[in-house]
Amino acid sequence: MYNILICDDEPDIRSALKIYLSGEGYGIFEAENGSQALDIIAKEEVSLLLMDVMMPVMDGITALSTLRKTSNIPVILLTAKSQDFDKVSGLNAGADDYITKPFVPVEVIARVRSQLRRYKRLGGATEPEERDSKLCNGGIEYDDKSKTVTVDGEPVSLTPTEMQLLKFFLENLDCVFSPQEIYRKVWNAVRLGEYCHRPYPPPEREDRDKPRKTRLSQGLMGPRLQNGEEISGRRHRNGKKQVLFGL
Repeated sequence: MYNILICDDEPDIRSALKIYLSGEGYGIFEAENGSQALDIIAKEEVSLLLMDVMMPVMDGITALSTLRKTSNIPVILLTAKSQDFDKVSGLNAGADDYITKPFVPVEVIARVRSQLRRYKRLGGATEPEERDSKLCNGGIEYDDKSKTVTVDGEPVSLTPTEMQLLKFFLENLDCVFSPQEIYRKVWNAVRLGEYCHRPYPPPEREDRDKPRKTRLSQGLMGPRLQNGEEISGRRHRNGKKQVLFGL
């Protein structure tokens, strides 16, 4: 269930909006001004804010500018039909939509659904039962329970390793890791040099410790050892002894 915060200094408007939205299954919080709205958002889990512009203590534009420093939840402003300046100022301050007073219940519900749908698609809002298994960022959504990935709603096929990498990065969006840390956390391995050592040692080659055999090869200058040792050789026509080296 999504929670919606209704912020308006007029009790009748708050009451009417509460009736409309609670009938659709949304949880409702209420605030009389922008300051109260910010306090509620800081303490409670709010999925969308419906807020009037003209209010005492703190108006809607000021509250919206403060909210956008820490949160990107959808905000729909409630404005009078003649207050075009408030609409422009609100949109520039970070509002996602606006509804003019007097409003029609069907329009309010439709706009709320649209903003929640967009917010969820962008990775901001999830149903409580989905939070434990789904990780989202931007248009990417990873479901750990079903092991599926979608981008902008379209399914994407990934290998198991790619799934693990994606899950790791989505769980650590604000963190920076070295290549060694990524190898250790995703593959449970440590990167050394140009290859990766896993926790278990690589199999030993059976011939690694065997002594090398000395082979005798016949070259143009006579017999010689391939390990570079000198052997008795023939004498050249100039009388000097031939010193032979291996290849």
